[in-house]
Amino acid sequence: MEAALILIAFVIVAAALAFVVLNMGFATSQKAKTSITSALGGASNTILISGKVIGAAPAAGGVLNATMIPLKLTSNGESVDLSDTLATISYLGETIEYDNIYSAGCTLTGQIYADPITAWGDAAPGCIDVSPFAGAPTQTNAIIYWVVANQVPPNSFLEPGEHAVLSIGWSQAPDERPGDLDKIKIELAASGGATLTVERQLPFIDGSIVDLS
Repeated sequence: MEAALILIAFVIVAAALAFVVLNMGFATSQKAKTSITSALGGASNTILISGKVIGAAPAAGGVLNATMIPLKLTSNGESVDLSDTLATISYLGETIEYDNIYSAGCTLTGQIYADPITAWGDAAPGCIDVSPFAGAPTQTNAIIYWVVANQVPPNSFLEPGEHAVLSIGWSQAPDERPGDLDKIKIELAASGGATLTVERQLPFIDGSIVDLS
């Protein structure tokens, strides 16, 4: 009789332990599933280069005044807020490094832009003191503007089907503008974990338009 009671107690304890282990395994699986889902959600916010990366140089060549990088989302991407209050744009050149050149007033959502000259004209003097296409800026800055949008005027979100441009205008200070054979690195970090890194080595700059693709 005593042995039977001990056996029953052992079976009850074993069943309880099995239930606890099963629950722990289920909870771990749920956490893993949540982590994977979260990671996939972040990955779906990827920003891509949507065309040619172009540099604009002065007539004399040798250096760049501005660079234009066309942007879009992946085919399954979700909207990404590119507002200058949430996103950052860092720049690394041969002689300079900036943690963030995307400051207040540099998200241009007033209209759709057909060219960077008009966009930079609207960015001055709020974002930059003077357009790199019209004068000699005293500070390196980045702007983002829309060339295709789902609504007019666009908002600060890059949405599926839209195309925007990240453009950098360099200061005219000595050694600030990238030149022949220089290496440059530009990184856009937006809300939701969406990032885009662009690294290029410049060719010899012998014209006003430089293909950096």
